[in-house]
Amino acid sequence: MRAAAHDHVCVKRTRSGAAAVLIVEARRVQRHLDQLMIAIASLFPRIEPRLQARKYLLALLSDLPKRNGWTIAEWVGDRQPDATQRLLNHARWDTLGVMSAIRRFVVAGLDRAARPGGLAIGALDESGQEKKGSATAGVKRQHMGCAGGIDNGINTVHLAYVRAGSGHALIASRQWIPAEQVADPVAAVTMGLPLDVAFRTKGELAIDLLTDAYADGMSVDFIAGDEVYGACTSLRHFLQEHAQAYVLRVRSSFTLTLGAGTAMTCADVAAKHLKQKRKWTIRSAGAGSKGERTYAWAWIATASPVHHLLIRKHRKTGELAFHYCLSPPASPSPCHAW
Repeated sequence: MRAAAHDHVCVKRTRSGAAAVLIVEARRVQRHLDQLMIAIASLFPRIEPRLQARKYLLALLSDLPKRNGWTIAEWVGDRQPDATQRLLNHARWDTLGVMSAIRRFVVAGLDRAARPGGLAIGALDESGQEKKGSATAGVKRQHMGCAGGIDNGINTVHLAYVRAGSGHALIASRQWIPAEQVADPVAAVTMGLPLDVAFRTKGELAIDLLTDAYADGMSVDFIAGDEVYGACTSLRHFLQEHAQAYVLRVRSSFTLTLGAGTAMTCADVAAKHLKQKRKWTIRSAGAGSKGERTYAWAWIATASPVHHLLIRKHRKTGELAFHYCLSPPASPSPCHAW
């Protein structure tokens, strides 16, 4: 009986402790949300859209399994989704200004939580969203990872701010609009595109995102991106002009210049210079769903003292991935980050 009573008391204490933790966390979230709403208050000319924006943010932060107009309306206590739809489609507020305020708020928060010496990374990527019909701006049949191949939808380029060991957040985005829609005045009007919209590649959209982030004081050790961004010459030049270190994925056919002015593709470099096992270094790429992800890595110097080729090899399949890197003076190099 005494043991049972003791166990019952322990269970009650555990539940009370868990409830206390949840209360503290809820208060912390509430405090941060209040600070954010103060930061963006002046960007709403009228109070009604600002109050609706707060409700909308709370819904986005909730554990709603599916977010649409009706589920959000129900969660925030609105009878219909009209108020949220009016906020997103018709209400007057400074969209870019709000994005800027949120970006500064998030970056500052992650910096405060970061461990000393932890790297700061800017990660470029795009995400797809499946859509029906042909009226949505930017919609077309295209490759989308969410669909596992070609499907009808839109693509958006994102910039994420990552602090090692602390967390990450999306801090900027631009929707990619196909060139044929920009060039077709009928399609542009039908889809509601701005009159001054100009076609931008995904790499050029990445430049726009980084320009905004730098203007808001973002500072990172590296910019990382996949082949879409590694193939963009203007993006690489932009980063070099800003003395910004980067690690960008490139194709095996990407050509670089080694010592003595020898031009070679990435695939040829690996075939000629990395035949011996001792040329490779085994390092972890972090924990995955199936445990530690270890790869073989090689660091190849080029004719430029600040450019290198980083090659990753799968230890079982031998599959190679190539990354073109810029390490300006005084910046950490990717191999030192190991």
